[in-house]
Amino acid sequence: MTELWLMFSGAFLAATLLPGGSEVLLIGLLQQDNQSWLGLLIVASLGNTLGAVTSYYLGRAGRFAKSPADFDNKYYQRSLGWFERFGVWALLLSWLPLIGDILCLIAGWLKLPMVSSTIMIFIGKTVRYSLIVFVFMAAI
Repeated sequence: MTELWLMFSGAFLAATLLPGGSEVLLIGLLQQDNQSWLGLLIVASLGNTLGAVTSYYLGRAGRFAKSPADFDNKYYQRSLGWFERFGVWALLLSWLPLIGDILCLIAGWLKLPMVSSTIMIFIGKTVRYSLIVFVFMAAI
């Protein structure tokens, strides 16, 4: 049970703007007990999604502090372009390093629908963790 809380916390913090290596944590916990892979996959996906939703709400709160002209950073520009092209579907890429955090922030800033945003984030995060678990389990 402790390992599930550790995985949830690590995944949650890694999805916020704090740096973290939830993938390394997942592999380490799988090495200790690969029989709990499903529980670890579920809590990693949920924790990482809830952390991303926190970033979404920070983006929503940031509407009062930033105008579109303030987004001159190349990662922000790339993320905005993805939203212009793909809409909420761009959040399937929320698992990407650096850009994923910004995607969640901008989704909130753009006031994309919360439910569909959360679903897309959850799918993207779950696919990433599923691939990690699959590769690990295939390697042992």
